[in-house]
Amino acid sequence: MAETRWLHYHHSVRSKVLCNIRERALMRPGDRLCVAVSGGADSVALLRVLLELQSELGIVLAAAHFNHQLRGEDSEADEAFVANLAHGLGLTFFSGRADVRRYAGVCKQSIEAAGRELRYQWLTRVATEQRFDSVATAHTLDDQAETVLQKFLRGAGTRGLAGIYPELVAIGQRNARIVRPLLCVTRNEVEHYLAALGQDWREDESNLDRHFARNRLRHDLLPLLEREYNPSVRQVLSQMAEVARAEEEYWQDLAERYMEGRVQPQQFSLEGFGDVPSALQRRLLRRFVEREGIALDFEHAESLLRCALGQPAKIMLPGGWMAVHRGEWLLLRAPGCEPARADYQYALPIPGEICITEIGVTVRVTTVSENFAAQSNETDNLLSADLLSRGLTIRNWRPGDRFWPLHTGSEEKLKRLFADKHIPTEERARWPVALYGEQMVWVRGLPVARAFAWRGTGDALRIETSESG
Repeated sequence: MAETRWLHYHHSVRSKVLCNIRERALMRPGDRLCVAVSGGADSVALLRVLLELQSELGIVLAAAHFNHQLRGEDSEADEAFVANLAHGLGLTFFSGRADVRRYAGVCKQSIEAAGRELRYQWLTRVATEQRFDSVATAHTLDDQAETVLQKFLRGAGTRGLAGIYPELVAIGQRNARIVRPLLCVTRNEVEHYLAALGQDWREDESNLDRHFARNRLRHDLLPLLEREYNPSVRQVLSQMAEVARAEEEYWQDLAERYMEGRVQPQQFSLEGFGDVPSALQRRLLRRFVEREGIALDFEHAESLLRCALGQPAKIMLPGGWMAVHRGEWLLLRAPGCEPARADYQYALPIPGEICITEIGVTVRVTTVSENFAAQSNETDNLLSADLLSRGLTIRNWRPGDRFWPLHTGSEEKLKRLFADKHIPTEERARWPVALYGEQMVWVRGLPVARAFAWRGTGDALRIETSESG
């Protein structure tokens, strides 16, 4: 009975992968394929199933392992395991390594992101140097489900919900491809397939570490959703990715055709833009700014859409770029293209609000009762109302300005505080601050002034900013 079950899994995985490869044209006869093998169950199964299908597909295989040097002796043992496996199967073996932890620290990335970046850089280089047509990675249906759910929880749009693509084109100098033949099978099917072959694999204990959000999602959230809401949630999420990819391809193609003749360097024609459906408007603007390497989060994307429709006339974008609505054009201004000084000054009543047209930002001050202030978890942003009996002055930062924020030991030049907060140099000249008489009481993005902070009794004042609509 057990033998029959193993044979079922062996045949099922083999058939699903072959069908997936053929339906998506992931490989062509004569392709030279480099299989990325970590030593875990997924990648070992990928290597074994492709080896079984090698003659049927007419492909040539090699194995490659990247050592992340994160787990000491275990990392070395992983590399040795993959090397022995490849040699035992009669395959050419390539290995690379890098200090991922050090790279993550230098580049201020997560370990996971740094490892992925270095791994794909190395695989791309191997593909180019060894003239491989494709690199195969072992992402499964479970990986797809986890990715889609993680992207959803972070607030992704259709592009993010498209998840892991079965194929990525144009890596390296020979347009080698990355292909994912195992997206059609689950991790459970993979492990049963290996058991049917009598093939062992390496376990990475870091995959059980719940300090990583991905592991909490894998071991806690998805099982909860399966148990309490939908036992087929992994398949549902994978199907969602399939639909999202198709829709994203449709919209991107439509956006590309719409943009023909409308885009000049850092200029986008707004003629007829207001008549376009909002779904297309957002995609057009994202594609426009992505040409300059500008990545937008949701808030920046919505601000850019409002700017394109006329209000406000200009906004700041990530990296110090500025978008300006001028006539029938939306213009992008690179960092440093604006005059160094763009001084402004406004009177702000208490309570009240003003719009700083120079930067497209509204600043408002509101009163917070003592009871609500006491329950707030943002007391670093509250000022004592009884210390501010008249209105404030809102202006931009000026050279020489000094400020003493709450919880710091001394007054500092704002220029240094800006540097500590990683506020881009090109944005500082327009950065809003609030003064009470001659004393600076508030700076956007910093705790309030130490001398004017709310002390726990009496009403408080909160100063907030938002993009002007």
